[in-house]
Amino acid sequence: MSITIAASVEEVVTSMADGATPIAGGSDLVVGARQGKHALPDRLVAIDRVSELAVIDAAPSGTRIGAGITHARLMTDPAVIERAIALADAAALVGSPATRNVGTIGGNVMNGSPAMDTGAPLMVLGAQVELASLRGTRMLALDELWVGPGETTASSDELCTALVLPAPPADAGSAYVRLEYRRAMEIAVVGAAAAVRLDGDSVASLRVALTAVAPTIIEVDALDHLVGSRADDALLASVADASAAAAEPISDLRASDSYRRHIVGVMASRAVDAAVRRAAGEAIAVPVNRAIGIGAAR
Repeated sequence: MSITIAASVEEVVTSMADGATPIAGGSDLVVGARQGKHALPDRLVAIDRVSELAVIDAAPSGTRIGAGITHARLMTDPAVIERAIALADAAALVGSPATRNVGTIGGNVMNGSPAMDTGAPLMVLGAQVELASLRGTRMLALDELWVGPGETTASSDELCTALVLPAPPADAGSAYVRLEYRRAMEIAVVGAAAAVRLDGDSVASLRVALTAVAPTIIEVDALDHLVGSRADDALLASVADASAAAAEPISDLRASDSYRRHIVGVMASRAVDAAVRRAAGEAIAVPVNRAIGIGAAR
């Protein structure tokens, strides 16, 4: 095995064009190799020292989050908490403190797992992924990137350089919640993210995305009829029903398909409730799971 330590994006994409695989924290790559899912690549290019990948730029037009930003930073960064708090909720639930301090948002997104915690928040917040290669740079919506478990439409020579989020509108809030059996080192069994904008007591816009209930992170499409509704229990019940109907879960060692279908509705309604409360000005600490008592006691 050979490894190149890159100092710039140009060095990274040049190495990738020659067949190298990028590595930052390596939390997915190393674990997958240990589990026998794949062999470690013959050539690696380390990207953890590329400073331009470790910048969060909060501009009036939107927020650009470098692909090298760790989960530990996402969960505490003031710009992320102000503009994309659902992403902070999700980052705070990833793995253990050790994992959060080495794992990066770019690696999480490009791993393409339907159980990733950050995917659903990024989707409801309208994020796009920035991909760079020797051919140039392109932007993709997340539903154009993820095509199956661990599968993306990115070419092998394309590097994720950033996630780009539009500026949040006024009177908006977001949240991410997931089912937890324990409070560390757990892959999501079911999760849901919501982004809400209010107009007085009514919902002006609503997006919900689901984790670990389909081959990719999915957005719930059948919510347009709820725009204009009051933010009340009837709205939450409708969100739960639509989310359960949208799910395409499987049964495995962690949960049955029927249990996942039921509980994803519960998680989605809780995410919308927290997002509404945040949009109305209520301060709910990161992560929402802890604030509303989801998860086993420490």
